[in-house]
Amino acid sequence: MTDKFGIYNPPVAPPVRQTPPPGAQGAKRPSGPSFDEVFQGQLKGKGELQFSRHAQARMESRGISFSDADMVRLQTAVDTVQSKGGRDSLVMLDDNALVVSVKNNTVVTVVDQDSLRGNVFTNIDSAVIA
Repeated sequence: MTDKFGIYNPPVAPPVRQTPPPGAQGAKRPSGPSFDEVFQGQLKGKGELQFSRHAQARMESRGISFSDADMVRLQTAVDTVQSKGGRDSLVMLDDNALVVSVKNNTVVTVVDQDSLRGNVFTNIDSAVIA
């Protein structure tokens, strides 16, 4: 008994150009920064310290404001914590306590001296006095 197996080779045709669907021509570029711009910004560093909405609301309700010199001291403290490997830190700045996400370069909350008594700060891994 002899079985024969045949190999089927379909014919090869040149590729057919497809036309784009209607509306796809002239597609608009998304607004905002390009991926490369965001990526390069991340490579350069975090930039200036940001305040979360919660921190801004706390500052407004408690009448807390920081001078340019205070902001320099705060940024220096955050940079120091970052160099030591801290991720979430309590920063004591004069009569105020700030919880800072070092990883995100963002002040999460601000507490003034009158509200400090009895407060417990959790989820921090470092503290610095600026």
